[in-house]
Amino acid sequence: MARKGDRPAYRCTECGWSTGKWLGRCPECHAWGTVEEVGGTPAVRTVAATRVATPALPIGQVDGAAVTARSTGVPELDRVLGGGLVPGAVVLLAGEPGVGKSTLLLDVAAKAASEARPTLYITGEESAGQVRMRADRIGAIDDHLYLAAETDLGAVLGQLDAVRPALLVLDSVQTVASGEVDGAPGGVAQVREVAGALIRASKERGMSTVLVGHVTKDGAIAGPRLLEHLVDVVLHFEGDRHARLRLVRGVKNRYGATDEVGCFELHDEGITSLADPSGLFLTRRDEPVPGTCLTVTLEGRRPLVAEVQSLTVDSQIPSPRRTTSGLENSRVSMMLAVLEQRGQISALGKNDIYTATVGGVRLSEPAADLAVALALASAASATPLPKNLVAIGEVGLAGEVRRVTGVQRRLAEASRLGFGHALVPVDSGEVPGDMRVLEVANIGEALGVLPAYRAQSPGRQRARR
Repeated sequence: MARKGDRPAYRCTECGWSTGKWLGRCPECHAWGTVEEVGGTPAVRTVAATRVATPALPIGQVDGAAVTARSTGVPELDRVLGGGLVPGAVVLLAGEPGVGKSTLLLDVAAKAASEARPTLYITGEESAGQVRMRADRIGAIDDHLYLAAETDLGAVLGQLDAVRPALLVLDSVQTVASGEVDGAPGGVAQVREVAGALIRASKERGMSTVLVGHVTKDGAIAGPRLLEHLVDVVLHFEGDRHARLRLVRGVKNRYGATDEVGCFELHDEGITSLADPSGLFLTRRDEPVPGTCLTVTLEGRRPLVAEVQSLTVDSQIPSPRRTTSGLENSRVSMMLAVLEQRGQISALGKNDIYTATVGGVRLSEPAADLAVALALASAASATPLPKNLVAIGEVGLAGEVRRVTGVQRRLAEASRLGFGHALVPVDSGEVPGDMRVLEVANIGEALGVLPAYRAQSPGRQRARR
């Protein structure tokens, strides 16, 4: 009970934010009607020093073997994690519904159990029978893999005491709640409490933990931002549910690099690693087709050869259509303007234009600009680009072709896949292998590879190595 003279205090039941006055909406988590009075202003408390249980050691005497990564059995996931799962590490894997998170983690759990490591898979979204059906389909049955359907934090901790697993998979952190904390499951306060308890258990037991997280409609991880700071690794699982390709992208990693990307293929029998995913993004044909151009994009540090397709048709409406798939609409519009103004291609403004990528890959980096521009010009002139040609470069509004990062890595990947010709910006560095490279300074020189625009000044051709 508040003493006389104490000012009332208010606290949000969702995120725990406190204030001295009542508000209809919490400014921290933006929830309505969650700010309630909790009594008088709390007194300021101090903490006295206590006896140290583990004295500090010189950093050279700290045992580093305890944090040695252990392979998950999934090569592409090991690539993103930096070698595998570290004992005591907590990994947060977030992604949209239906993208394949549960399938991937059930496969990881089964591979860990096959090495006689006790593994506990806890599901809060499905029944144990539903998970068993998925395990039968992908072949994830093992005597050391334990399955439980729990939504109470106390029950989850009890399962840890009973099984004592080396790996815990919780699907998902938003479905588990603690009876000691106010708020509905998935609320900010509940997510923070559940994650904190599991992180403490993981560090104390030396147990690797993988938490599945939901995402909002904007693609951000649901729950408090504190959740991403608490865990050791944050991974995003991406992919179009209508395509086979899935990407696992590292956002935060205390044990490795954050610019790695793992590629997977989702099919009826489960999910498999793709060590060479470029084949998904290409259309195999004997002769080149107008409106297609190949480029090499970088996903993290991994180069991927992708195909850009374009189609132009006479418009039947006053305002021609502009439709894109897998490409940023703003960058395609910029390339149309550059081609019309700097490339002197006036027919594009009167046509319906459709641009897309093959295989569901998304091209958002500026290095794909030159390929988009050439695909549009090829479609407008109804003439194909030379066979086995890749185009790499950023195109500015003045029509200049700018240098991009990782040109040597991109060209090496194109050469490995059998492509012998490339268009690149001027001064792009050394050329790997025996590729024939044409350096172009502007969009006019790049259009010179098309017969319809060969009157443009040609680029400088680099000698074969």
